[in-house]
Order: sequence, then structure tokens, then C-alpha cells
Amino acid sequence: MAKTILVVDDVAFVRKTLSEILSGAHYQIAGEAETGQKAIEAYAKLRPDLVTMDIVMPEMSGIEATRRILKLDKNAKIIIISALGQENLVMEAINVGARDYILKPFSSEDILKTVERALGSEERLTGRTAHRDQKLN
Repeated sequence: MAKTILVVDDVAFVRKTLSEILSGAHYQIAGEAETGQKAIEAYAKLRPDLVTMDIVMPEMSGIEATRRILKLDKNAKIIIISALGQENLVMEAINVGARDYILKPFSSEDILKTVERALGSEERLTGRTAHRDQKLN
């Protein structure tokens, strides 16, 4: 069964791009959210395998949304997506519990490698899966 992903970004074009990259790699898009609050509500309802989380959004930051999702589920896997120049916010998100990060502008390769790493396996297009022995922070 395909791993499910919740895509969170306040920019519709970014959500669409991420969703296309991920669904093209046979991940299932569980849902999309454009604010931190909607991300928390969607996570509680959908319980996806992974969340891609923008940092800077209106109403609530991705850092606060990450913190609250991890209160709901300490095992939630969240990848932060951030623009260049926001390294201090990325580190704050990692300290809160995000698994990894991707810098905008991103490539399909960046997205897929980071998602595979966060999910704890290297899923190849051939369908073979190799489990990693190392644990991510």
C-alpha cells in the first residue's frame, strides 16, 4: 500500500507541485492544507505517514503546527520546507521534532530523497525496498 502524505503550504502552486512530484513517485496524497491550523486538523483526521510542512504561513507558523502535531502523535514524521535564508527557523523546527528539511527552490530529486529518508526506507522505482539501519534525529 502506498505511503500517505499531507502537503502543507500557503501557496497553491507549491502544494500542486509537491503533490505532483509525490504522486508521480507512487505516494498517495492524503490531503492538502494552506495554514498551520488546517494542517493540525487534517493530520488529526487523516493520520498520514508523512507531512511536508511550510515554515512561514499566515495565522500559525509551520513550527507551531509541527509542535502541535507532535503533541497529537509523537511519532509523526514531518519534513520542513523552507526558503533560502530561513536557516534559523529550520533549526528551530528540527529542535521541535521535524525529521528533515528541504530548501526552496527544490528539485524533484530533493523531495523524493528527503521523503524516502524520513520514511525510513529507500523506495526505488524498481519497487525494491532497502531498509536503513540508522535512525534519524
